[in-house]
Amino acid sequence: MISIYQINNAFKRINKYIYKTPIIYSDKLNKITGSNILIKAENLQKTGSFKIRGAINLISQIREEKVVAPSSGNHAQAVAAASQLFNKNATLVMPSDAPKSKVLGVKSYNGKIIFYDRNNENRIKIASEISKRENSVLIPPYDHEEIIKGQGTLGVEIIEQLEEMKFKPDLILCCCGGGGLIAGVATAIKSKWKDTNVHPVEPKFWDDTKISLEKNRRYLIKNKKYSICDALLAETPGKLTFDINKKILSEGISVSDREVMKAIKIGYEWLKMVIEPGGAVALAASISKIELVKNKNVLVVLSGGNIDTDIFTESLNMNF
Repeated sequence: MISIYQINNAFKRINKYIYKTPIIYSDKLNKITGSNILIKAENLQKTGSFKIRGAINLISQIREEKVVAPSSGNHAQAVAAASQLFNKNATLVMPSDAPKSKVLGVKSYNGKIIFYDRNNENRIKIASEISKRENSVLIPPYDHEEIIKGQGTLGVEIIEQLEEMKFKPDLILCCCGGGGLIAGVATAIKSKWKDTNVHPVEPKFWDDTKISLEKNRRYLIKNKKYSICDALLAETPGKLTFDINKKILSEGISVSDREVMKAIKIGYEWLKMVIEPGGAVALAASISKIELVKNKNVLVVLSGGNIDTDIFTESLNMNF
């Protein structure tokens, strides 16, 4: 298990390179949910997502000059940015259908992109082959101790901010793909508030962590269906992340693409925030699962803001 001591050390290591993202709220959101919701706006983080935390924590500790990372987009941007910061050469293995905003983000940090077919090729296998061929360090998107410790710094930051606000959360809603962010955040939160429930939120049909928690074993998604939440389409939880998460997480929650699009629209209109689909699932859960949040102190994590204009525009034009 990863300790709060290790996460605090990671926070000391990366703190000067990242933003302390704000916590905001909406009276209108609280009114319709009947709860007291605070929102951690990590979508305003450097590179547009929490991923920079883990990437900096790992890459700042390696000596090799070359790194390679498999990613749907946000991890790729984070690895490219961290590599530029620490003078590494980064190769990013990204799906050919990755959002344009994420592809452009990687290029802006001088990352080299290798595209793959999300439906027929394995990104980890491709990245591993490049790692062996080029003698570069493989930077996994979630299933690595240093990545989890880095993502856990978000939890440390949340604790500091909520203590200042004298706000003790009854529950925390956080996105979950491979499980790295929520493993780190939940470890930090539970070190401070043992009785706070931390719920993983996933897209409908890609709720492998939810099912894995119910079965107490890692579950593999076999029937792949389309989802706009490109950042959260992990087929199965990470081995290391699930070893942590099965001990400390509360039950999982899944949300539909339509619920996510509603959250994107509400995020823009009520919070003045631009949120990507994967980054909006926790907000979607707070709006759609009223009975879960009603009369409770809730912390919602907005994990990313790298959204393509077509999905953003479609969300804003929808009637709910």
